[in-house]
Amino acid sequence: MTTLLIADDHPLFREALRGAVQRVMPGVKLHEADSVDALYALVDAHPDADLLLMDLNMPGAQGFNALVHLRVLHPQLPVVVVSAREEPSVMRRALDHGALGFIPKSAASETIGEAIGLVLEGERWAPPEALAAPGIGRDEYEVAQRLRELTPQQFRVLQMLGAGRLNKQIAYDLGVSEATIKAHVTAVLRKLGVTNRTQAVLMAGRLSVDPEAMVLPPEEQD
Repeated sequence: MTTLLIADDHPLFREALRGAVQRVMPGVKLHEADSVDALYALVDAHPDADLLLMDLNMPGAQGFNALVHLRVLHPQLPVVVVSAREEPSVMRRALDHGALGFIPKSAASETIGEAIGLVLEGERWAPPEALAAPGIGRDEYEVAQRLRELTPQQFRVLQMLGAGRLNKQIAYDLGVSEATIKAHVTAVLRKLGVTNRTQAVLMAGRLSVDPEAMVLPPEEQD
């Protein structure tokens, strides 16, 4: 039996996507998440899932960072981005960062079914304008490569830095000591090749869909 994972923070869209999938794939098993943290837990709980359908804009998501991280943790899991961001450049970036497909949220249910079917057969699917758009630049590719070197906990810390959290707040949220978070921050800075938190967030922000929406972290002693 085919198992699909759906990650989107809008209940109404999850319901619509669930209906579209079930119409073209009767009997499919569906599991859902409404945030990035819930998505990581869902993928860990279903490592043999056949496909993940994920939105780019969810709580905890910062552009393509979650996609890049998932491709490292679960390279066997095909990912299709389903998003309201339909600019050709955004769709192409998703493909270049490891998605096997990109389905606009405006797509008809027949198109969604066609796309899912092709990806499950090992093919890529995206609107023609996405495939015609220029690929990502060398700079963005290198940033993605550096992010792939982070451990899951280091990646979570970086995401929380990007949300403007202080070390003590991150420590509280993750249930660890502040000294542990400082050690994670030090490791993140080293792996990214930067010297402070702000530079780390700016570097990760190069994978944002909207870099101008980034929140720079408060200055602290790392």
